[in-house]
Amino acid sequence: MRSIKRIPVTREGFENLKEELLRLQEERPQAVKNLSEARNMGDLSENGLYTAAKSRLRSIDSQMFRLDIQIKLADIIEGGGNTVSIGSKVVVKDGDKKKEFHLVGDYEANPREGKISQHSPLGRALVGKKVGETAVFEAPSGKISYTILSIS
Repeated sequence: MRSIKRIPVTREGFENLKEELLRLQEERPQAVKNLSEARNMGDLSENGLYTAAKSRLRSIDSQMFRLDIQIKLADIIEGGGNTVSIGSKVVVKDGDKKKEFHLVGDYEANPREGKISQHSPLGRALVGKKVGETAVFEAPSGKISYTILSIS
């Protein structure tokens, strides 16, 4: 029998999933109302409002389904300890520059916010490292190495 794969997520990411699901649950009644009102306007084949309302409701339902599954399969991982893992905030040094990254699950990753997946090239290089060790990874511009200054 095949086991269901759990989804690693940080506590913050888990709370964000629940908030997003709650927001969509609050939006859904209005979307249903909009669809009902558009349906009552007459010929559905040429009713742009009906098509848009139906599409919006379908989108909300699809997102709610996805979020519900992610919440049910979430495996909340707390960072901490002496080694880099999901949930860890890592300060690294690249020459004279310091950068901070937050290692998160795949669904939470947002490089613009410094949130990187454990499956990204940098994430794979950082996982398991300790303060003082160097993480080397291949980037489009070539090899990059970061020295780990702190883990929290």
